[in-house]
Amino acid sequence: MSVYITFTVERLVDEIFIHNLYVEFIIMERHNSYSQVKGVSTGTTILAVTFNGGVIIGSDSRASMGESYVSSKTINKLIQVHDKIFCCIAGSLADAQAVTKMAKFQLSFHSIQMESPPLVKAAASIMRELCYNNKEELQAGFITAGWDRKKGPQIYVVSMGGMLLSQPFTIGGSGSTYIYGYVDAKFKPDMSLEEATQFSTNALALAMGRDNVSGGVVHLVVITEAGAKHIVVPGDKLPKFHDE
Repeated sequence: MSVYITFTVERLVDEIFIHNLYVEFIIMERHNSYSQVKGVSTGTTILAVTFNGGVIIGSDSRASMGESYVSSKTINKLIQVHDKIFCCIAGSLADAQAVTKMAKFQLSFHSIQMESPPLVKAAASIMRELCYNNKEELQAGFITAGWDRKKGPQIYVVSMGGMLLSQPFTIGGSGSTYIYGYVDAKFKPDMSLEEATQFSTNALALAMGRDNVSGGVVHLVVITEAGAKHIVVPGDKLPKFHDE
């Protein structure tokens, strides 16, 4: 057993080193491209909300370039970094993928060292460190949500500059500007699973109805002590709040 663990740790160390180089390469390429071509803006709507016994993290599925060009209608912006820990991304997709890949490897290494699943705050802290150390080059923000044995359901916001905040619910992306009033008015502590699911679906549907760079389907992941469950709500099944 000890030989196997040693081999696994050494292999993870090698893979982490390789992915560190990969992250540095992505950042360097982006820095070089900015000197030649002006970057394009992107849009999305992401959210996370705690409820009694768990947390829901969700997003739309539209990927855009510029202010109107839709490059994909079916992208999944919810990334699993460990069994009961997920991240949702806003900003540059390339930057976000590089950071989350690095975080996955570091969390795997951490869980082997601790011989237990990682804490949600540990995952958020890794994201914060990666964002802070590369704050001049990265253009991506994250919501990290999950459940652990120590504190139960948790939500952490990691901003583009590397700031880390713990909140009972949060929203982000270009579509979030349309729903601040709704989530402030409708959120309440210790919601049931059904209430939290409806809250998340309504908030995303409202944002997608107003923000031209948010749309597609709604992706939700419900995370509890029992595990994670992925829910997809098609666009024609979303609630409507006005004539369209």
